[in-house]
Amino acid sequence: MAGFPIEVAARIKTLPPYLFAAIDKMKQEAIARGVDIINLGIGDPDLPTPAPIIDSLAKAAKDPGCCRSEKP
Repeated sequence: MAGFPIEVAARIKTLPPYLFAAIDKMKQEAIARGVDIINLGIGDPDLPTPAPIIDSLAKAAKDPGCCRSEKP
């Protein structure tokens, strides 16, 4: 669609910046200044979750005492 002008709607322009994009920008600026960064970001997994983790999650989710809310 090269050459096809797209104008962003006014209501889109009022949205705040995406939080994780802002954090990533600050992180990149700190790295450029030589700051040693430990990245605890949300990540983008490129490998499937290992089976033992899935098995543990499923076991915990099936345990009725694991995750319950008290009734008033």
